[in-house]
Amino acid sequence: MIRVELPAHLRTLACVSGEVKVEVGEQATVRAVLDALEVDFPMLCGTIRDHVTKQRRPFLRFFACGSDVSHESMDALLPEAVVRGEEPLLVIGAVAGG
Repeated sequence: MIRVELPAHLRTLACVSGEVKVEVGEQATVRAVLDALEVDFPMLCGTIRDHVTKQRRPFLRFFACGSDVSHESMDALLPEAVVRGEEPLLVIGAVAGG
């Protein structure tokens, strides 16, 4: 079971409070987590990643165990602490401006 923390606007859209938990197969990757998240919460389809390309939306970042994994391959394995449920996968809204 993978723990996922969503930003407030996505929690509101998904009608959840706090973190969510998703079940993934043997390969715990960001792609697998997002696939499971979109199955469990279909209203999130297209909000975290593009409908067609399945690439991360601008201004969203993924963090695992304190490290930004946003620019790693979506198929890279997540750290063991995330896989064991000790640490959550964080989906963070990035801030831009000047």
